[in-house]
Amino acid sequence: MNFIDTHTHLFASEFNDDIDIVVKNAINSGVSKMLLPNIDSTTTNNMLQLCNKYPQHCFPMIGLHPCSVKKDNIEKEILHVEEMLNKNKFIAIGEIGLDLYWDKSTLSFQKVAFELQIKLAKKHQLPIVIHVRDSFNEAIEIVEKLNNESLSGVFHCFTGNIQEAKRIINLENFYLGIGGVVTFKNGGINKIINQISLDNIILETDSPYLTPTPFRGKRNESKYLVNIAQKMSEIYEIDINEIANKTSSNAINLFKI
Repeated sequence: MNFIDTHTHLFASEFNDDIDIVVKNAINSGVSKMLLPNIDSTTTNNMLQLCNKYPQHCFPMIGLHPCSVKKDNIEKEILHVEEMLNKNKFIAIGEIGLDLYWDKSTLSFQKVAFELQIKLAKKHQLPIVIHVRDSFNEAIEIVEKLNNESLSGVFHCFTGNIQEAKRIINLENFYLGIGGVVTFKNGGINKIINQISLDNIILETDSPYLTPTPFRGKRNESKYLVNIAQKMSEIYEIDINEIANKTSSNAINLFKI
């Protein structure tokens, strides 16, 4: 089996003590590629160092996470993204989007940062990796407004309903990122995901967060992508190898890795 973890923060401080073991365990579990979404300018160097250490396995994105957006830092942070795009090779603009769970007061600034980064993605012909927490309608309205044949991406950590899934699929060049929540007994997404074609799905862990069952409560790692795939295999009633092949093919198609 050959899996691709399309969203994992392996550069986070939670991995400081054993990152080499974490990467090797993922590879040994069949997760051969791990895609790293950036948070903001304070995390870029650590992310790039890890990708330079494992160039065949770890691939960087560049972007400003909505939870890092402040009224007085948008210009500086977006400039950082632009400068990095001119210096390094990235597979996507991410993690970008909107988050109304932690702070609703910054929504107007989050929207500005989101739109600016979508335009950068178009300019550099890169896909976007979208964070939406309590903000699906607000985020997809922006994507629908700016969408054209040059825009592609994924709605990371999709946990919505079938109507929201169809709205993403109707964008044509976008995928649903499915992670550990699909293994939760009351996650919700496990009840409707089999109504969505695997053609529209990629897999992710969002490590170190959203650890799948039966490891909830522990730090998430990319090796646990296999547990997510096993649950998908059960839901779709197909062999896990087919889950691996299809979702990896979709990831390769989106990120050109």
